[in-house]
Amino acid sequence: MELISEWVTTINGLVWGVPMLIALLGTGFYLMLRLKGMPLLRISLGFKELWRGRETGAAHLGHISPFAALMTTLAATVGTGNIAGVATAIALGGPGALFWMWCTALVGMATKYAEVVLAVHFRQKNAQGEFVGGPMYAIKNGLHQRWAWLGAAFALFGGLASFGIGNLVQVNSMADALANVFAVPLWGTGLIAMFAVGLVVLGGIKRIGAVAQTLVPFMCVAYVMAALVVLAINYTAIPGAFKLIVESAFNGHAAVGGFAGSAMIVAIQMGVARGIFSNEAGLGSAGIAQAAGTSNSPVRSGLIGMMGTFIDTLIVCSMTGLAIVCTGVWSSGESGAVLSSAAFESALPGVGGYILTLALVVFAFTTILGWCYYGERCWEYLLGTKAVVPYRVLMVLALPIGALVKLKFVWLLADTLNGLMALPNLLALLLLSPLVIQLTRQYFADQSHCISSNQR
Repeated sequence: MELISEWVTTINGLVWGVPMLIALLGTGFYLMLRLKGMPLLRISLGFKELWRGRETGAAHLGHISPFAALMTTLAATVGTGNIAGVATAIALGGPGALFWMWCTALVGMATKYAEVVLAVHFRQKNAQGEFVGGPMYAIKNGLHQRWAWLGAAFALFGGLASFGIGNLVQVNSMADALANVFAVPLWGTGLIAMFAVGLVVLGGIKRIGAVAQTLVPFMCVAYVMAALVVLAINYTAIPGAFKLIVESAFNGHAAVGGFAGSAMIVAIQMGVARGIFSNEAGLGSAGIAQAAGTSNSPVRSGLIGMMGTFIDTLIVCSMTGLAIVCTGVWSSGESGAVLSSAAFESALPGVGGYILTLALVVFAFTTILGWCYYGERCWEYLLGTKAVVPYRVLMVLALPIGALVKLKFVWLLADTLNGLMALPNLLALLLLSPLVIQLTRQYFADQSHCISSNQR
């Protein structure tokens, strides 16, 4: 077992190493250039489409509203990475990691946009008449038949990762947090999670979407409000915090490495890796949920989908990072959720730790819901619709196990599989990028024509 663990550790180092981070950032930067900065220039339009997307639309075009589809995506991405992941990045890479996390999100918006456009454009109906899509369908329907194995590889990586990163790891984080702060027994958290998740996921995407569009906005707003209270209490430190973040991004920090160059490299690597881990831009998962939305326009779905990266990283992750830097606890030697908790506790003694723990639990719960749907669609692609119900049952039954056992190896394996999802997805994005550009230009040309016609 030790040999297998070492082998997986080596693979994980390669998967999340510098070449992969360059590939993820490079693809996003390339798409941003090809789109002439459209994702950044159209952020306000993205928010407008997001608000309009609350309408369900025609039933024959999908099964949930585009807004519910985005909330399902955010359910999967806004998770422990927004709390523990950001803290780990700052602890290892210094405050400068937050700057590189922001840069990752900005180019990641182009990646996420392209993923969703292709997912909706190449989606199809399954045997039950439901719309299904994602990188595996974009590869199968958009590329030559010789690339079909690549779609199957993505589905396999995603289907396996859903049991780890989207299930066992999440409930384990919930159980540890509740046990440490509220003395809830591990088995109790496992059973409650199994019951709560079962009620939702056994009802399929419509129930997941309904819960997500109710719970996700509330949890995001509540967490941001709590973080703003922490920042308000430490308002005098905010200007200095931004200065420290920018300076550390390029100069590094003495606490991180022996010389500025090494510290800067660590800051970049931590910021990029944790940013991608949080918002999943480049992994292809967002398109799986957006393909179920009631939309007849891939570009409109893409505009809505790219806002997930903006909300996840530039808003939620930023709140965690700024709270840690402004309170000064970033150099305390702590890491992960403990560091984030220390930031909230320093500003709100006696209640800060409880607030963060509850946020962690809710974030982890919604991540399980989102990843259950991702995994379901991946296994359906590989084995057909007959795999859906058994998969849902297995995901629910696995939750008590995840709450009780130590998952260091499972976390490592799931993290590796999660990263491997990016390989087929990035290749498909690059090969199909001309189509993304074509669809985008046609959409905005049509919009301009409609506006001109209405003004006559």
